[in-house]
Amino acid sequence: MLVPDRMAKLWQRVKAGQMSPEDCVREQEVLLEPYRIQWEKALLCDGETELRNSLLKEVRAYYHASDLTEIDRSCNLAVDTLKSEWKTTVDPRQRSSIESFYETKTHIYDLINWHTLRDDSGPLAYVVALQIARAHSVRSCLDFGSGVGSGGLLFCRADIDTTLADISTTLLDFARWRFDLRRLPARFVDLKDTPLPESSFDMILAMDVFEHLVDPVEVVQQLWRAMKPGGLLFARIHAAIDPSHPQHIVEDFGATFTKMEELGLVERWRDRALWGHVLFQKCGSSI
Repeated sequence: MLVPDRMAKLWQRVKAGQMSPEDCVREQEVLLEPYRIQWEKALLCDGETELRNSLLKEVRAYYHASDLTEIDRSCNLAVDTLKSEWKTTVDPRQRSSIESFYETKTHIYDLINWHTLRDDSGPLAYVVALQIARAHSVRSCLDFGSGVGSGGLLFCRADIDTTLADISTTLLDFARWRFDLRRLPARFVDLKDTPLPESSFDMILAMDVFEHLVDPVEVVQQLWRAMKPGGLLFARIHAAIDPSHPQHIVEDFGATFTKMEELGLVERWRDRALWGHVLFQKCGSSI
């Protein structure tokens, strides 16, 4: 049983007065520990034993920097820096302005900081996705809006044919460098000039990307075309006003979910206890 499902049952016990919230949280940490170990094994560079230090060293090496403390500081300040960059450089009425925003290297700092798991266990949802992929014998996976490619590293190390796609050349270049560093094979698609191949993927990951999209309905159609019949879409599609993240520009996904229903993307599973991801399947023959 997946950890989110086990946690849903435990929280039901809390509501029934059969378990204290504190004991439930402690059990959650125990259950997530194997996920943390798997995540760290996928991301650690050779010879490294501590995840955050390893990730910071990667960024330092990529930018040919000397001061690891300054890289750490840039990662810690990334949320505030991105907020400032959005306010000073982006015209929300212009698609090109929004897309150009994602070329700043601050996004690398922000994503790396998140993937260290120091403040948020959310990246472990990638491990849930990998467990689902294995259960469905997935052989080809697209990490859409892949950012720095950490989820792709997890899938590639599991011997799943992995493709990363993003509108940001900056993020894709860094992801490509990371894969080369580990001598792992992957394909990379710069969506500014190359469309996704049709009917190509058993599974698509869209992790915390939809709230950033200028036209999520258009993207859903692109992903649907890229999926094989019976293919899976693992995504968190959630709208919430967040003053610290003005780049979260979508406040209503009603039209997006309507289009998904029209296309025949059927909900197969939902995380009701931890991070809120949903698994959809494209109608057609199974994988």
